[in-house]
Amino acid sequence: MNRFEFSTATRIIFGWDSLNEIGKLSAEFGRNALVVTGKNPERAARLLELLKQEGIVGSTFCVPSEPTLDLVDAGTERARSAGADFVIGFGGGSAIDAAKAIAAMMTNPGELLDYVEIIGRAQPLPNAPAPFIAIPTTAGTGAEVARNSVITSPKDQVKVSLRSPLMLAKIALVDPALTVGLPPEITASTGLDALTQVIEPLVSSRANPMTSALCIDGIRLAARALPVAFSDGTNRVAREEMALASLYGGLALANAGLGAVHGFAAPIGGMFPAPHGVVCAALLPHVMRVNIAALRSRAPQDRALQGYQEVAKLLTGHASATVEDGAEWISALVKRLEIPGLSKFGLTQSAVTPLVEKAARASSMKGNPIVLTETELRDILQRAL
Repeated sequence: MNRFEFSTATRIIFGWDSLNEIGKLSAEFGRNALVVTGKNPERAARLLELLKQEGIVGSTFCVPSEPTLDLVDAGTERARSAGADFVIGFGGGSAIDAAKAIAAMMTNPGELLDYVEIIGRAQPLPNAPAPFIAIPTTAGTGAEVARNSVITSPKDQVKVSLRSPLMLAKIALVDPALTVGLPPEITASTGLDALTQVIEPLVSSRANPMTSALCIDGIRLAARALPVAFSDGTNRVAREEMALASLYGGLALANAGLGAVHGFAAPIGGMFPAPHGVVCAALLPHVMRVNIAALRSRAPQDRALQGYQEVAKLLTGHASATVEDGAEWISALVKRLEIPGLSKFGLTQSAVTPLVEKAARASSMKGNPIVLTETELRDILQRAL
């Protein structure tokens, strides 16, 4: 068995209405919090009241869309001017990623470009970030337990990561009750992101026994719960199971990496106004098919084929399911949840070449179970249009 490591948030709290504990949990980090929210800061009203009851001053910073370099700079300035002792990310992946980056830049010198990958200097953070608490309100990204922050550079038309083991949250508080109000389309896109993030690490070239165990249970949970949560957003069991599957995905990707779906998602998200979860959903069945064909052709003994066999069994519930059955099950689910093709967001044939070039260099592509050729990468993207 190969050596492996497993890192995660200092403390994970999971449970219905666990948000009620946030005041006492936060008190050890200071008396002044910057609360980073999504585009509707009013959703954080209860959180702010709970902090106030514990004598903690909370000021808000709104993240209306996926975080950019400039937005993180503005949030960092807001935190410093407010005298914040710690940062709480309350929202979907964008709010949590922004909060994570703001906490990192509050305590470190220089500019964000000193530390981000690809377009920056990718220097390691010299100082530990300000204390950071993550509270997801969607069941999708797993950002609450990831060690990176995904940031968009509109000028470069790419998404990049600020990445450090120091960026793991002090507390990841997962309250499934916060996801009950999600509309079906958000439930679908974030839920398919969560499902992608338990499938890709299972077959990743960096998979290990701990991440695989999490992925296997996460696939089982999401396959059962996502269709229910989509059709009945008030179903408590489905919301709990999706929140748990999302948490498992975050734990797995942080320790085993991802694959070609997320390798494409970063450049697509940087070039086109396509929601991350929708991009992942549109790509997933095609990446599975191309990976399976490539493995059978060039690495038929690779353990990833066994991984895809396990995926198929878990998704379909049939012990006799083939690897192709798994990809077909995902295709049917994507259609059932009304996920559009990527052409809806402006992707055309002319974008295929630059996207393939960027995807080949993406950090997530390093976890793909097999190195895909340019032809195979183009095939995936063309099928997903």
